[in-house]
Amino acid sequence: MIRMPAKLSVNLNAIAMLRNRRDLPWPSVTGLGRIAMQAGAHGLTVHPRPDQRHIRFADLPEIRALLDDEFPGAEFNIEGYPTEDFLALVEENEPDQVTLVPDDPTQSTSDHGWDFAGQGNFLRDCVQRLKAKGMRVSLFADPDAGVTGMEAARATGADRVELFTGPYGACFDDPKAAARQIDLLGETADAAHAAGLAINAGHDLTVDNLPALVARIPFLAEVSIGHGLTADALEFGMAGAVKRFNDALGD
Repeated sequence: MIRMPAKLSVNLNAIAMLRNRRDLPWPSVTGLGRIAMQAGAHGLTVHPRPDQRHIRFADLPEIRALLDDEFPGAEFNIEGYPTEDFLALVEENEPDQVTLVPDDPTQSTSDHGWDFAGQGNFLRDCVQRLKAKGMRVSLFADPDAGVTGMEAARATGADRVELFTGPYGACFDDPKAAARQIDLLGETADAAHAAGLAINAGHDLTVDNLPALVARIPFLAEVSIGHGLTADALEFGMAGAVKRFNDALGD
């Protein structure tokens, strides 16, 4: 069987955070999103938080229009905690995929997955609401969620899980610890695959640590990358960074 490379979704939050340091329209979120798409990204990801410290709510229709007008077939992925306000926001902007994360609004970034057993009923209602609008739903999952967690995730009706790869990314200077994290991620991915869930991954992924991840999870569908790719773009430009990450994915 020929392995299809995982698709790259470029997270624009770090670009928006830099823009927001000044009351100016640059760097342009949509402008750099356009460059990323022209360079071979499959889609764009944003995580609009209630305080709009990164992506602003006003950015969402502009990104939706960019993809619709210039990159038909590309995907828009919106991440967030499913408050009523968030659910209404995604319904208004019609992303192709919604990734639900269990974040507290004050968190600086996502740092853990859902308790699928304990929060299954809550998630099921959210998933059904979003899928009724034609959106694919992915749920953020801990790397050690395992068989029980993946079966509970599937019971919510979700289409995918996104494996939280932060602990793996944190092992950039410890190969043995990284190997242990790869084992955990691989076991959870196997369980998700067996449960009928597609697998995404995201958080602190780099051109250096991606090859080992995709080797262990050959059926990985998508990676969402912001911080590492934006850091690379400072050195190689956005187009160059996208190419580097696609190369690391085996594309």
